[in-house]
Amino acid sequence: MRGLDLAIIALFLVGMPLLGMWIGGRQKSSTDYFVSEKRISWWVVCLSVVSAETSTLTVLSVPVIAYMATPAQGGMTYLTLALGYIVGRIIVSFVLLPRYIAGDLVTAYAFLGKRYGNGMRATASVTFLFTRLLADGIRLFATAIPIKLVLAQYGIDASYWAIILALGIAMVFYSFFGGVRAVVWVDAIQMLWYVLGGVVVIWWLSGQLSDGWFSKAVDVDKFQIFDFTSSPLTGAYPFIAAFFGGALLSMASHGADQLIVQRLMSTKDVKSAQKALIASGFVVFLQFAFFLFIGVMLWAFYNGVDPVKDLKLGNKDELFGYFIVNSLPSGLSGFVIAGILAAALSSSLGALASSTVTDVYERIRKTPMTDDERLRHGRIWTLVWAGLLIVCAGLFASSNKTTADPIVVQALGIAGYTYGALLGAFLLGLIFKRVTQVDAIIAFVSTVLVVGFVILGVKFAGSTPTINFGKATAGLKSLTGWWNTPLGVAVTLLVGGLLSLRRSRGVAVRDELDVKAES
Repeated sequence: MRGLDLAIIALFLVGMPLLGMWIGGRQKSSTDYFVSEKRISWWVVCLSVVSAETSTLTVLSVPVIAYMATPAQGGMTYLTLALGYIVGRIIVSFVLLPRYIAGDLVTAYAFLGKRYGNGMRATASVTFLFTRLLADGIRLFATAIPIKLVLAQYGIDASYWAIILALGIAMVFYSFFGGVRAVVWVDAIQMLWYVLGGVVVIWWLSGQLSDGWFSKAVDVDKFQIFDFTSSPLTGAYPFIAAFFGGALLSMASHGADQLIVQRLMSTKDVKSAQKALIASGFVVFLQFAFFLFIGVMLWAFYNGVDPVKDLKLGNKDELFGYFIVNSLPSGLSGFVIAGILAAALSSSLGALASSTVTDVYERIRKTPMTDDERLRHGRIWTLVWAGLLIVCAGLFASSNKTTADPIVVQALGIAGYTYGALLGAFLLGLIFKRVTQVDAIIAFVSTVLVVGFVILGVKFAGSTPTINFGKATAGLKSLTGWWNTPLGVAVTLLVGGLLSLRRSRGVAVRDELDVKAES
């Protein structure tokens, strides 16, 4: 790395937050701060959604999936998940989005408040807050990886904690001053930047690889897309689990997660939000294919060596960053690193703040808040969540050497504990008219407990389940994480549906009237 690379990176880290503050302008109301008064074009929101959900995890970790895949796994089977994503977004676009946007809501959980009551609204919101904190903590840590590698080239052994702190400060600036408008526009610019960085990597690698690398990759199934032979219970990306699990995971992440819903609510109407969401599914598919292809090219470039054992890396997620720093020429390296850093600044702080203020704090507070108070508290909670996110990312950095999973799989695994319950709560209220708030909360808590029990304690010897909460045992595998969200939805609907049967139609109607009065 030379001075040109550092100059590009420094310019980006300073310029992007300033650009976000300029785009966001002065926020005059809480509505402007949280949903930008619904004035953002659908295509900008589409790019923002893609950047928010993939960002650094895609750039750094998805290539590793293709690189490390064995012939039995297939290098492109991750795309099965992306096909499910498209289906899930189409369903959300026509089932849930109209209820959010036509209802003029600020958060997705306000819909639960209208359907059940404030208790269910707060339960779902708090669940989102802690799930998002953990998932975005991993994402912020992921972005610190290439920076650490860059600094090491100059003999600077910076800790992950120090790097994460600097990134967190840069991210909070435009989130605090510019609101969701700054977040959405910066997301869109950042996505274009890191994709262009990927184009640079493919262009450079294509000139370095020897003839025949593509056919060798085909011979070891690096371009295999569908896996119909692995166990649907324990395989990495078996078709049934990855496709249906991906569809329901996408329904949860894009229909019940305020990080994405907030961006969709910033469009002018339902039709615009639907176009943004459906288009994002196809963009994500192409983006996954793009970075998986980079992973295959890296496999050919390094002859498939083990990143940890042979390249002496701290973990295999450092592979792409190692390549960028050590192999790309000066200028190109700085440009690509800046693109990866761009992904770090995709901020969830506005979503965390809006949900905290409108779904939790306002429900606890005894007196109504003025708009100025809501705006002030939104900014205060933006700072609070920034601090918590930095601490969470630092803790992940300290513990990540002990895990064998790519970072992107870890992030999705965290969501697996709660996404089924969140999506199930929405579907429960739409399908079962007699379900009350108490029924929904019992079903929600039951689902989190059941899914947690399955993730932590249920193992499989072949297709035979067994209970094992101890250390990993030879021959036993965990249920593939793509079943976590479908399992959670099924448990929520089953428990809530059964509870609703004990109520007569008259009681259900009276409960619904009580909820409307409470709202």
